[in-house]
Amino acid sequence: MKGKTGTGDLSSRVLPAVLLLSLAGIALAAVPQEMSSLSDEVRHGLLMLPNDNVFDEHAFTIDGSNDVILSGPVTRSIVKSDAQSAVCNLSCVGRAIDNLEALPLSTLDDSARIATVRAIFSRPGFEKHAKQAKSPIRIIVKSGHLTLEGMGDKASDKQMAEVSAQPVPGVFSVMDPLAVL
Repeated sequence: MKGKTGTGDLSSRVLPAVLLLSLAGIALAAVPQEMSSLSDEVRHGLLMLPNDNVFDEHAFTIDGSNDVILSGPVTRSIVKSDAQSAVCNLSCVGRAIDNLEALPLSTLDDSARIATVRAIFSRPGFEKHAKQAKSPIRIIVKSGHLTLEGMGDKASDKQMAEVSAQPVPGVFSVMDPLAVL
């Protein structure tokens, strides 16, 4: 992606068409080859974060000038700085804009996170997700409000995850925007 590719000014071709990608790899817009390659590099960099866990959710957008905008909630500031560094170190990135939200410290939220992991991943059929290095299902708890992010294998996974999370102590509400493969 260094130098000219002979395809014209990328920013003029893609202009406000912004590519929205999550770690689950859902592309919501058709993009030129150059941006697809950049998104793959950014996704890989974020997947390789050493301090990332099931309680962190990273999303990013790429604008026409190869600027990467990071967003999503993370539980620890080290994850926030690691993500920023991972993206900044990619040679094809113009700028890395850090809009990641560091969730407030809360022992109640921490307890709800752990109880939710146990409630969901102890269910038959979910063990496969618990064994993966990077779970496709992310558990985000902020002030007692739980959001399940990522992807499930089928619609019943989505329903089972939500039903499993609802009775968890310390969880006041459950939002389940899980996508299904």
